[in-house]
Amino acid sequence: MNHRNNPLHTDLCGVSMDSPVVLLSGCVGFGEEYTRIEGFSNRDVGGVVLKGTTGGARLGNPPHRVYETPMGMLNAIGLQNPGVETVVEEILPGLDFTETRFFANVSGSTIDEYARVTRRFDDSPIDGIEINISCPNVKEGGVQFGNDPEMSARVVAACRAQTTKPIFTKLSPNQTDIRDNARLCIEAGTDGFSVINTVTGMAIDAETRKPVIGNVRGGLSGPAIKPIALLKVHEVHEVAAPHRIPIIGQGGIRTAIDAIEFIVAGATAVGVGTALFYDPLACKKINAGILDYLERHGFASVTDLVGTLQT
Repeated sequence: MNHRNNPLHTDLCGVSMDSPVVLLSGCVGFGEEYTRIEGFSNRDVGGVVLKGTTGGARLGNPPHRVYETPMGMLNAIGLQNPGVETVVEEILPGLDFTETRFFANVSGSTIDEYARVTRRFDDSPIDGIEINISCPNVKEGGVQFGNDPEMSARVVAACRAQTTKPIFTKLSPNQTDIRDNARLCIEAGTDGFSVINTVTGMAIDAETRKPVIGNVRGGLSGPAIKPIALLKVHEVHEVAAPHRIPIIGQGGIRTAIDAIEFIVAGATAVGVGTALFYDPLACKKINAGILDYLERHGFASVTDLVGTLQT
């Protein structure tokens, strides 16, 4: 599509996208799952973030792994994946890079593993790399990295040294001050942010008095966390805006109005995840709603709407 004729066109660290809507990691497998749904097209989204990938294959956590909560979902998949070599050699060749942009999601238990996986994706057609330093449902790696600003910056620096592709650091809401973490990650070389990851939570079966989730703790997503996510996007935008560093805002987005609120708060792009489980065609509706809003309010482009919060 001609960018001049597309109000939804979004530039994310040099990655050209036809929509600001991004499918979130962990919700669409490795990009091929939703191609089987009638009416869905990758052309309806600006980008797809692939499932979290580690150096070697991982089986993930014991069941139960998913539990529905009021206005949300608790999950503890545990980064189940076939390993980076399989992803690069067998999965990426099957993706259609002419339809949309694809971003890898890099995870690890050590800084060296993050660096190795990033280096492998650097030598691939992937459009950008999301660093998952804040996964709340593994017992090692994610949580300790994501909630410690100094450690977060070390992971970013190690990955930055291994790639020239755009890096997006996924920030945790489960920390004292997300702005401090953002500042250090900017200094370490991140190109953008994904804000936020899931909120740590748990569920208990009252009859058995046992945790529902096999891992005990998991990540809460869905509409229940939207107010938290909006605030965190606003706070990170205050730090990132002077450096022109974009944010992929995420956390409970279901509708066009949800997406617009995140964009107004400072997000350049918006991520849809949990909503896809009950409305696989949500992205098409969100795009249409954003276009309607832009026209009604006199904005020529969605980019003009970013960070326009009136305080």
